[in-house]
Amino acid sequence: MSRPFPGSMALSVPEVEKQMPAEPQPGHEQQSWWFLVFFLCFYGFMAQMRPGESFITPYLLGPDKNFTQTQVTNEITPVLSYSYLAVLVPIFLLTDYLCYKPVLLLQGLSYVSVWLLLLFGSTVLHMQFMEFFFSITMAARIAYSSYIFSLVPPARYQRMASYSRAAVLLGVFTSSVLGQLLVTVGRVAFSTLNYISLAFLTFSLVLALFLKRPKRSLFFNRGVPGPAGAAPSELDQMNPGQAKAAGAKPGWLPAAWRDSTFVRMPGELGRAVRLPQLRLWSLWWVFNSAGYYLIVYYVHILWNVVHPTTDTTRVYNGAADAASTLLGALTSFAAGFVKIRWALWARLVIAVVTVLQAGLVFLMYKTDDIWLCYAAFVLFRGSYQFLVPIATFQIAASLSQELRALVFGINTFLATVLKTVITLIVSDKRGLGLPVHSQFLVYFVYFLVLFAAYFLAAVLVGLRHFQQSRHQPLPAAQELMSPMQEKATQDGAQLPALEDGVFAVGELSPQSEAKA
Repeated sequence: MSRPFPGSMALSVPEVEKQMPAEPQPGHEQQSWWFLVFFLCFYGFMAQMRPGESFITPYLLGPDKNFTQTQVTNEITPVLSYSYLAVLVPIFLLTDYLCYKPVLLLQGLSYVSVWLLLLFGSTVLHMQFMEFFFSITMAARIAYSSYIFSLVPPARYQRMASYSRAAVLLGVFTSSVLGQLLVTVGRVAFSTLNYISLAFLTFSLVLALFLKRPKRSLFFNRGVPGPAGAAPSELDQMNPGQAKAAGAKPGWLPAAWRDSTFVRMPGELGRAVRLPQLRLWSLWWVFNSAGYYLIVYYVHILWNVVHPTTDTTRVYNGAADAASTLLGALTSFAAGFVKIRWALWARLVIAVVTVLQAGLVFLMYKTDDIWLCYAAFVLFRGSYQFLVPIATFQIAASLSQELRALVFGINTFLATVLKTVITLIVSDKRGLGLPVHSQFLVYFVYFLVLFAAYFLAAVLVGLRHFQQSRHQPLPAAQELMSPMQEKATQDGAQLPALEDGVFAVGELSPQSEAKA
């Protein structure tokens, strides 16, 4: 099955505070920093080493397991969506409450369970449990992205984000290439490939045992005192007057709750959703992520229909996954250099990318050429990853650290709900139970409807700005800017420089991606 690209449903790197701690000085502290970086990145790399993942579908449909295509499409794969919806919120809360490391261990144990069930399971029920454990690994990916920033000072956030994302992407790419080489050149059987994956995952679980457990987390464990007392939340720093008022008003709450971030976040969230750009990109996150993951979940089954596995050495799923990972990384990087006025052109850009995705999904549905199908998927995945960092920045840059986590969590949850509903109607045998080819026709229509909505919105915004431009000229093209920055620019205000304008997209949504 196919792995969701690290960082599709993503979290963002916290912004660097204005009163930023000085970077560690050379010496013992500097050596400790580099050892920490190396170990965290090495762990992130090894956790992605699953060379058998790209070949799970042909393994299930082949002589090793001998499941039917109907069983895999309509009984086994849908469980992934249902179980992911069930475990997403509990894992999110446990990650913060338990300070990350226990959830990383749970993720490692779940990965081992997935491959044990793949190797020794023999019934549909066993494979459904396999999908359940895989959903836990997907939900737990937030633990790694949050964990790495709990151990480094704010001055190191940007560099740590860069290193960790590079390690994760390198792990995904290396895993896919290794799997393809073992199958095509080494003529390794799929079952042997799964034993190799199990060995890698067992080693990464052992590495997780040596990870340092932080004493503080974003929500539940803020109150652990540091050298000068606990640091205030970003909501406190952004709205000190409101924070004091919020602490004074709910007198009926316990003292510990009265100062809690959770007490103030609903009001802050209500004010944040009034930002048009935040609403737009959150809607894109929900609707397009749902469609993207449905394609990722089922594309390997489609490949097996287009090109049934007769000679295992001629299955190039790993190469397609590696190419799509590389293209996704390149398009994500390129997105940071796009210079347009996002308040005006965002809807049109989204519409263009969405209609391209619709065309690629239709090509996958229509073609009988496996290479065209591979190419369409690579381009589809790359086009989605192009918009992920833009959406991440547009959503995150105008929010506090606490609200960023909450908004991304809500967006991911709503996308999961939508994906689950579509799965129940389209894929599940209790719904329409459509074969995979027909499902891709439904997904084509889905993306076409999204394109129509985005294009109509783009036309309306364009007409409104055209009328306004008669009275005042449009400003020049700008770098990628947050909604607050754009508003300040339009109002003629002086903008403070962003101290940390880089946001990690990866391991951070919902990453490796799911099987399919």
